[in-house]
Amino acid sequence: MPVGTQGSVKTLSQEDLETLDARILLGNTYHLYLRPGTSLIEAAGGLHGFMGWDRAILTDSGGFQVRSLAALNKVTDEGVVFQSHIDGSKHLFTSESVVRTQHLLGSDIMMMWDECTAFPCSEEEARQSGERTLRWGADCLEAYDALGRRSAAGQSQALFGIVQGSVFPALRERFADETVAMNFPGYAVGGTCIGERKPETWQAVETVVERLPRDKPRYMMGSGPPEDLVDGVSRGIDMFDCVVPTRNARNGTIFTRDGRVNIRSARFKDDLSPVDETCPSMARYSRAYLRHLLHAGEVSGLRLATLCSLNYFLELMRNMRQAIIDQTFGAWLTDFRAGPYGSSAVTPAEG
Repeated sequence: MPVGTQGSVKTLSQEDLETLDARILLGNTYHLYLRPGTSLIEAAGGLHGFMGWDRAILTDSGGFQVRSLAALNKVTDEGVVFQSHIDGSKHLFTSESVVRTQHLLGSDIMMMWDECTAFPCSEEEARQSGERTLRWGADCLEAYDALGRRSAAGQSQALFGIVQGSVFPALRERFADETVAMNFPGYAVGGTCIGERKPETWQAVETVVERLPRDKPRYMMGSGPPEDLVDGVSRGIDMFDCVVPTRNARNGTIFTRDGRVNIRSARFKDDLSPVDETCPSMARYSRAYLRHLLHAGEVSGLRLATLCSLNYFLELMRNMRQAIIDQTFGAWLTDFRAGPYGSSAVTPAEG
């Protein structure tokens, strides 16, 4: 899912995203609640109307942002009191208020209110945090049912549960089982990719995924580079989001089928070959031209670099999906591991 935190994927228009055939975008409840506010978005018919986007939208609950961006915050069993990073105003997010906010935003998929455990943390801290997340999950479901499982605009919404537990397998197992028992429409693995070692990431994912229903979506939050997407899919993950393709592109590192390209490098100053001839948006532009745009501070350079990277990520996911449908994923995976991103990948057997 391309990340459109504030209702926009940075540097791109919705027409650009349609050209890339993006089917679903991610927005963030914390940011949209603070600015422009739910009243305006609701008046526009929800995020779809406000953004001019008629495809799917997932909204994160904002729990991670409340902890990482708010100038001050206090976590209680009721929720989190936090101070806005924009104007210093104080707010309270609870399970019910977060679900109601996403009800007004009108996303197709909304995430439950959870506490993303800091890393590193003790097992006791992870246990307390995970138990609080379970209580909040039950409260979210109650609010979700009270709203008829529909948005303010009357459209069906799905609420996903989130499994925490940090790097402790026994906690991951317990919290996965108790979250599944609540019978959410979909599930996410939370609390990974926040500083732990990669083997710990995949152990957490494997521990959780093997306990999730096979007939419901499984979402790995906040991951990552191409090799992580492949490693996640090989473990049963269906959905991903991350700022990796867009943020890196704006800083000059573009993801292509031939690997990462630091287009700002001096070696591309006179390179008139295409950045990526397989990308419909980039076939006409040379590496030298894109490098020139970025060094000159031209906004079009940021846009083209972002288009190129997102094209690669979306095509990567489409290729994996088709290989699974064709029952050729094993052969596809072997080919990927022999390519430019394969050296960083970790197979399930290696853990």
